[in-house]
Amino acid sequence: MNDNVALNYGLWEMAVLSLLREQALHPYEIQRLLKARRKDDVLVLKRGSLYHAIKRLADAGLIEAMETSREGRRPERTTYAITLAGRQVLPEWLKNLVAVPVRDRSNFMGAVSFLFHLTPREAIAGLKTRVGLLENEIAANDVRFAEALPRIGRIHLVELEYARAMQSAELTWVKAVLSDLEDGRLTWDWNKIMKAAKTSATSTSKQKSK
Repeated sequence: MNDNVALNYGLWEMAVLSLLREQALHPYEIQRLLKARRKDDVLVLKRGSLYHAIKRLADAGLIEAMETSREGRRPERTTYAITLAGRQVLPEWLKNLVAVPVRDRSNFMGAVSFLFHLTPREAIAGLKTRVGLLENEIAANDVRFAEALPRIGRIHLVELEYARAMQSAELTWVKAVLSDLEDGRLTWDWNKIMKAAKTSATSTSKQKSK
C-alpha cells in the first residue's frame, strides 16, 4: 500500500473509489448505482456523506474532476474519474481489509458487559425482544437477497450473506443466554456484586498504600 496516502477512510470512500474504478461518474450516478446494487444495506445513502467522501478522495489525489455539465434546468454535475494513484491504492486497501480481522465494538457488546445492572428478569425481557427483532431482520434480509440475486448477481450481495451470518450467530448466542437465564443456570445478585467490588477496591487500596 502506498505509505504516502492516509487510508483512514470509511465505507463511503471505498464505495466511491470502487465505482470510479469501473467508469467515470458524477455523484448522482454514483448514488444511483449504489442503490441499484443494494449498497444501501451497508451505507446510509445521504448526499452529504457522498460529497464529503468525494472531496476527501480528491484532496488525496485518488480521484479527479474531469468535466462539469448541465442538463436543462438541473444543477451542474461534475464527472469524476479514478487516478493512477487511486487504481494502485484500492486493491491493496481492499486486500488489507479483507485479510486482517478488526474487532468491531458494538453497542450490544457494551450493553451486555453491564448486564448485571439489570435484574435477571429484566434481562430476560430485553433479550426476548431482541430475539424477535433479530428473527424479523433475518427474514427481511432473506427477502432482499432473494429479490436481488437474479437481478445483480451474488458478488454484489456477499455483504448481505455476511450480515445474515452475523445476525444468525448473534441470534444463536442470545437464545442460549436466554435459556440459561430462564433455567437459572445464569443468575446474579446486584448487592452481592457491589459488596464484592467494594471489598476488592478496599484490598487494592491497602496494597498500594504499603
